Amino acid sequence: MLQDDAAAPAQPEGWAEPVATALLVLADGTILEGFGIGATGEAAGEVCFNTAMTGYQEILTDPSYAGQIVTFTFPHIGNVGTNDEDLESLDAAPASGVRGAVIASAVTNPSNWRSSRHLDGWLKARGIVGITGIDTRALTALIRDRGMPNAILANDPAGRFDREALTAKAAALPPMEGLDLVPPVTSKASTTWGETSWQHPAGYGSRAAGEGLKVVAIDYGVKRNILRLLAKAGCDVTVVPATATADEVLALKPDGVFLSNGPGDPAATGEYAVPVIRALLDQKVPTFGICLGHQLMGLALGGRTVKMSQGHHGANHPVKDHTTGKVEIVSMNHGFAVDPASLPANAVETHVSLFDGSNCGLSLTDRPAFSVQHHPEASPGPQDSHYLFDRFVSLMRETKSSNA
Repeated sequence: MLQDDAAAPAQPEGWAEPVATALLVLADGTILEGFGIGATGEAAGEVCFNTAMTGYQEILTDPSYAGQIVTFTFPHIGNVGTNDEDLESLDAAPASGVRGAVIASAVTNPSNWRSSRHLDGWLKARGIVGITGIDTRALTALIRDRGMPNAILANDPAGRFDREALTAKAAALPPMEGLDLVPPVTSKASTTWGETSWQHPAGYGSRAAGEGLKVVAIDYGVKRNILRLLAKAGCDVTVVPATATADEVLALKPDGVFLSNGPGDPAATGEYAVPVIRALLDQKVPTFGICLGHQLMGLALGGRTVKMSQGHHGANHPVKDHTTGKVEIVSMNHGFAVDPASLPANAVETHVSLFDGSNCGLSLTDRPAFSVQHHPEASPGPQDSHYLFDRFVSLMRETKSSNA
């Protein structure tokens, strides 16, 4: 006999599946579901992975990531919160840079004495779209097998997505090759820099300009800590936009020129940067380049750059310095590399990656210039590569003495 509803035994509540509030939609149609964090809306870019266990705030403010969505392979991102000091972009305000963040675990409440804000609120304030709950190991394996894909990262708290439209948008994105991404991240005008490295408990220091070596830093997306270490090494630093001409740089009477890191395809930026660098090298101005600056120097010498399949992004990369025979643990962040076989005879390979043998440094035999692909300022070793700033200072002093 059927029982009426009133007499029916109580049933346990069913399991409620959580609703995806964010999607990472790859250009090949792969869709990864997760939970939104940070800014809502859509972000478009190339997806790369970063293997660093620390420094997520510096990564998320590094102008070199313009046009990219960063996947963190370390699961616990956000656990030390954020603060107002650990920014790498020259402009402290939200600016063009990293497009989105892909994180494995849900972000916990911050646990660090320096923290002033939860990562979620900080991402919102900077306009960075994020997603958590992603199997970042599987995504990393996909990138290793297929290369860095274009994607759309969408965050909607209500979970409303037009998946076909998002897939079409991702498929229509232009490749990184041929993109000049420097204009949105470079300085708009020349400025001076005097801040030095952070020391407990005082924080960042400062030095007065006027007695140090004059360095002109060409800003293709420069990181703050590079400028801090130049200032710490005793340099009076003037930062100029990426579009500065050789005459404008030389008018500042520099003892040396620094070529900064930055985003995008070096060959595209090289359309206007390479003639300037060639002119400075011809004047035998001591020159030091990092990352994009290294690639641009290679192009200025007549070499070529190549797109890497997965790039190098992390704080655990072993690099050998042929000039000392030592192996350094370095930070890297690049998707293009200099082809050493394309370099002229006066360019000597000084550093090489022990992961894949790719070029990580060069110096010239006939001019006072050198560059490295990795980031000596990022302190992964933590100070394995700081000697490069001293090497630059010594090069400027030697050149200045020989010209006296």
